[in-house]
Amino acid sequence: MASKPITLQTESRGKRIPKLPPDTSIYVQGSTCDLYDRLSKETGLSASRLRITCDGKPVPNDKKITVGSAGLGSGSKIQVKDLGPQIAWRTVFVIEYLGPLLIHPLFYFLRPYIYTGANSPPSTLQTLSCITITLHFIKRELETLFVHRFSNATMPARNIFKNSAHYWVLSGLLIAYFTYSPTSITAGKGSPLLTYAGLALYAIGELANLNTHLVLRNLRSPGGTERGVPRGLGFDWVTCPNYLFETMAWVGILMINRSWSTAVFLVVAGVQMAAWAKKKEGRYRKESGGKYQKKRFAMVPGVW
Repeated sequence: MASKPITLQTESRGKRIPKLPPDTSIYVQGSTCDLYDRLSKETGLSASRLRITCDGKPVPNDKKITVGSAGLGSGSKIQVKDLGPQIAWRTVFVIEYLGPLLIHPLFYFLRPYIYTGANSPPSTLQTLSCITITLHFIKRELETLFVHRFSNATMPARNIFKNSAHYWVLSGLLIAYFTYSPTSITAGKGSPLLTYAGLALYAIGELANLNTHLVLRNLRSPGGTERGVPRGLGFDWVTCPNYLFETMAWVGILMINRSWSTAVFLVVAGVQMAAWAKKKEGRYRKESGGKYQKKRFAMVPGVW
């Protein structure tokens, strides 16, 4: 005999949701994903815009978690919040990386129109800077489109401007303006040994970073949100070798162009990645338990 559905009391959290009914019915054996879909139909808002909580605890939108195991029963009161217009994370990353991907070639090829006295051809170091940075962001775009699998489908659309500023302003305008200037240190010849070492470090960092992303991709099924325990190159050293190798690639670019603007971006990005790595270490320990081998360092061996 099939069980009867339970009734959940609903209320808006924050801004009032006009079409939110005072209650909704759902089977206790049904998934919390079903609950989100039901409320989506009732409110006319996409499920990605909704956040459900009960007594301050989040109710995840997950096909593998039942309504009952989420602590909901007949008469439970849930709070429903409208997160506002959403944008797909994949779209966010494409827009973020598009900035520097366009800005660097524009500054490189339009040097005579941007800088006074930029009549001579760009230096070898300026050319290498443009090539390495452009290839880096082409790689990031291709990984976004064909490699990454996201645990969260969307984010608030209003955050796109804040998220894009890091790439469009710091790795785009800041680095480009001071790298392709005729008065930049990059306009000189520099040390061939340092340049070759930078190119080698850049290539190793980019290839190792790609390998890490492929390992992480294979831990999650298409459309899934599960988190596995990653193993492979770099994962025995630190929690997030993708951030380690990303940093290596940018150190290589810094060795090529010697620009203080690149150093500024590297420091800002490094601090942010270090914070993300520390949070991910805590998440691995919490979610994977004994399956996860705790790491002493989150991002840089012997340092952090």
